[in-house]
Amino acid sequence: KMSKSKGNVVSPEDIVARYGADTARLFILFAAPPERDLEWSDQGVEGCFRFLKRVWRLVTAVADTLQNAPQHPTGKLVGINRSMQRVTHNTIKKVTEDIGDRFNFNTAVSAIMEMVNALYQYKELPETDRDPAVLREAVESLLLLLAPFAPHITEELWELTGHTGSIHQQPWPLYDEGALAEDEVTIVVQINGKVRDRMLIPAGLSAAEMQERVIKDPKVAKFTAGKNIVKVIPVPGKLVNIVVK
Repeated sequence: KMSKSKGNVVSPEDIVARYGADTARLFILFAAPPERDLEWSDQGVEGCFRFLKRVWRLVTAVADTLQNAPQHPTGKLVGINRSMQRVTHNTIKKVTEDIGDRFNFNTAVSAIMEMVNALYQYKELPETDRDPAVLREAVESLLLLLAPFAPHITEELWELTGHTGSIHQQPWPLYDEGALAEDEVTIVVQINGKVRDRMLIPAGLSAAEMQERVIKDPKVAKFTAGKNIVKVIPVPGKLVNIVVK
């Protein structure tokens, strides 16, 4: 911890001069939750500086694409485009709740960092596989979520991506509950109460549909072969327990 008596006080002016005001602000909000004292870390400051540089590289790399991208997808999203949309809306939900309900700025920043990682992976896909509307929504949401923590770089990137008006006068992004829903869920398969397998199935299957899929699965059939199935207990979205004798 910083203390005048210990002679380890770091001047904010020095930090701003070396890394910029955004890095200093981001580190202070990210380094610790509100109820704890700030533990100074040169590595932490460097990490925040590198993160903002990553954001800059990401957004400038797709700026031209964003300016010509539609606001909304033209059809139903599937696969990686659906996954990227889900990441965007999950991040909006997480950051909104962390800031508005819990004042956990550090976990909000962490969620934004995870979103940037996902966006880098999405950006590397062939353009034919990416939906430009999904990319636009993700990057715009990223900048809006990051703006309270890094107001200067987000303002500049907002303008660079073709927007007029200050980013700090834009409405806060809202998440769509429908976009949060998983396309697939992992369920547990039990035989006489013992876990024998885990299966990835489409989300929203009924109990009867789950039961049919599990019974027909070759891995499950090895445990039920030659035995009498007494009862099947499906719990939608979670597990199927098969009782055999």
